[in-house]
Amino acid sequence: MLIGIISDTHMNSCTPSFEGFMHQHFNSVDMVIHAGDYCSAEIQDFLIGYKEFAGVRGNADHEAVKDRLNEEEILKIEAFTMGVFHGHGDKGKTADRAFEKFKSHNVDIIIYGHSHQPSIMTRDRVLMLNPGSITRKRRERWASYILLELGEGTVNAELRFIQD
Repeated sequence: MLIGIISDTHMNSCTPSFEGFMHQHFNSVDMVIHAGDYCSAEIQDFLIGYKEFAGVRGNADHEAVKDRLNEEEILKIEAFTMGVFHGHGDKGKTADRAFEKFKSHNVDIIIYGHSHQPSIMTRDRVLMLNPGSITRKRRERWASYILLELGEGTVNAELRFIQD
């Protein structure tokens, strides 16, 4: 299964450029996971109608988004258990908060966002994925997303960067 992972879109409406991005970069994916901070429910609605979808709410989401999504999700896809959490909170670093959120859940993969800093790393035998942002790269040079391919006993995570 091929999964497209995004986070921190921070958009007030579903624009033609966002839809164009999705069609160009996520056309071949089986599923889309969004790790929060859509801001507008229009983004969530588009993703639900676009592909199989899973997502969580973030700290900057409008109430309409927060009312429809949980703060965290546990997904079972193929043979893997994944935790999805935006990553916001008061103490520590974003990756640490995401790791602690699922420490007792025996997950294989954690997907998080919030920092807008893309990364792929492992921590205590858990694959940690932060796709960065396709719209608000902050101090990063490029906008970014992740493609995650899950197979029988195999995981391939690829961080993709987009030149402005």
